[in-house]
Amino acid sequence: MMRVAPSGFARFRQCLPGSVDVTFGGGEANVCGSLALLGRPARYVTALPDHAMADALIGWQRSLGIDTSHILRREGRLGVYYLETGANQRSSTVVYDRAGSSVALAGPEEYGFDAALEGVTRVHVTGITPAISENGFLSTLELVKKASQRGAKVSCDLNFRKKLWRWREGTSSKDLANQCMTQILPMVDLVIGNEADAEDVLGIRAEGTAVEQGRIQAEAYTEVAGKICERFGNVSLVAITLRESVSASHNNWGGMLFDAKANRAHFAPLNDRGEYQPYQIRDIVDRVGGGDSFAAGLLYALDSDEYGRPADAIRFAVAASCLKHSLPGDMNYVTLSEIKALAGGQASGRVQR
Repeated sequence: MMRVAPSGFARFRQCLPGSVDVTFGGGEANVCGSLALLGRPARYVTALPDHAMADALIGWQRSLGIDTSHILRREGRLGVYYLETGANQRSSTVVYDRAGSSVALAGPEEYGFDAALEGVTRVHVTGITPAISENGFLSTLELVKKASQRGAKVSCDLNFRKKLWRWREGTSSKDLANQCMTQILPMVDLVIGNEADAEDVLGIRAEGTAVEQGRIQAEAYTEVAGKICERFGNVSLVAITLRESVSASHNNWGGMLFDAKANRAHFAPLNDRGEYQPYQIRDIVDRVGGGDSFAAGLLYALDSDEYGRPADAIRFAVAASCLKHSLPGDMNYVTLSEIKALAGGQASGRVQR
């Protein structure tokens, strides 16, 4: 979809009438792009209108190395979100404008999922497309069913967005998310979420935490992950990002990967004593896309020889996402060598000559 934002940390009322920054992004697109930039084959399946702005979006995705050959072109709008980037004690704010978009209107029978799944070993979905519309949910559910039938692994980022889950009148956003996502998760092997998603979508709470106040009890998420695996027996891995929001400009950032088979949780980053010690990210440039860069980093790592073990995979994923906070826009343009350096402990930010 399209992202519209004032430059820097300005507000819309400061720059309109006038100029704004227009780029592209979106949960699944961000994951696809990050994987492609890291050298992995990535195919994007969505629905877009047939006009110049959508052509520009597809051209941008191709420049990243994404296979766009299975994008459906149909009637509808190009979804938009409007972002004001916060700073210090002023939070970032997002306004979604996705009603009537092509992906919201397209039904599962329109996509040709069988062809799109040819040669695919991993399918990644999120809770964002199902939140847009009933057709968005049904299309995601059908894709996951077909992928599962073909033996492809399925990962799902819960990505709860309370402003989007509003397409069933009389049903709260949390109840609707629960009703829909619990139909998808029985076919998922890897569940990804942030510190609040498990409670918002599944009703599983991490005790001793206060997300709105930025207080995270990291160990409580081991229990949360275990409960997810108990409820959905096919889930073998649960990854949770751990964000302590000191302010809009300063976050402490880390993550946890729970391995159900070993019944063990792995945290990253760790200090010299092997204890969890999150990255302190000060002077954040842009946190949007941070979770998507984490998901992409995790998928890359789990499918690699060097970072395939859970402890190494979460270390890589957290480092990839930490670096994303230094870049404007949705996409994580950091390199593989930069991620490896940070994951290996090189966090000084000194000039590399």
